[in-house]
Amino acid sequence: MTQFDARRRKLLVDSTAVAGGVAIAGASVPFLVSLAPSERARSAGAPVELDVSKLQSGELATAEWRGKPVWVLRRTSEMLARLDSARSRLTDPDSTVTTQQPKAARNATRSINPEIFVTVSLCTHLGCIPSYYPAPGSVEPDWPGGWYCPCHGSKFDLAGRVFKGSPAPTNLVVPPHAYVAEGRLVIGEDQVSL
Repeated sequence: MTQFDARRRKLLVDSTAVAGGVAIAGASVPFLVSLAPSERARSAGAPVELDVSKLQSGELATAEWRGKPVWVLRRTSEMLARLDSARSRLTDPDSTVTTQQPKAARNATRSINPEIFVTVSLCTHLGCIPSYYPAPGSVEPDWPGGWYCPCHGSKFDLAGRVFKGSPAPTNLVVPPHAYVAEGRLVIGEDQVSL
């Protein structure tokens, strides 16, 4: 083999390797793009913004986030005062299962703003949607107000904490949320509130 043939062979091998690398990269791009979430999937997980300034005291609003119903309750001062009344009857009154609420909501009211309570409205037992019974005594004589799941009998107080003896094993889940402006709540983002 001559010097000329060896250089030509090396040039052809290198050119073929480069062309093959470019072809593999070109073929990989559509495949990798197909693995990215669709626009529909991205919007399904997108944060939801609500104007909570329009909620009246005691009013419960429902929003949808990630395909789940989320309740936003503006608690009255009377509702807040009743939160301690059933403490001894609650399974987890201090919300020690920390995965159920963002760090900013790990407190007695399970909220960033004590007046506004945000929770995923699915029972932690089997995913049913409990009914809202805010009035004292509306479910049972010593009922402090909260949510009752008629499907299997789970009961939650006005901070979404589960009562002992309920089929639900844990408190209602508080989703990540933040206040981005006065009266503007964003569900799905866990930022420092104003």
